[in-house]
Amino acid sequence: MGSSVQPLTPQPRWDRINSAEVIASARRIYFHFLECSPTHPDPLGVVIAQASGGQGRVVFELPVLLPEEQFIPLELVRGRSGRSRSSRSPLRG
Repeated sequence: MGSSVQPLTPQPRWDRINSAEVIASARRIYFHFLECSPTHPDPLGVVIAQASGGQGRVVFELPVLLPEEQFIPLELVRGRSGRSRSSRSPLRG
């Protein structure tokens, strides 16, 4: 028996989910959290429970997931906000 190394953060099971729906749900949950708790530190991400129609919670520690849950890291929830459009080359070849 070989041992498998688990990643440090759980990754979404993209083959089992509709990524657009899951990320949209995670953003909704995250932005609601920001509205209610603007001074709290940033969470690590959002846990979405597919069986409950996309309900979820923000998490501040690495979660232990139930089989129907997906962890969406904060980087995916925030989307492209960290990228700058000015970094693109204005010249196209």
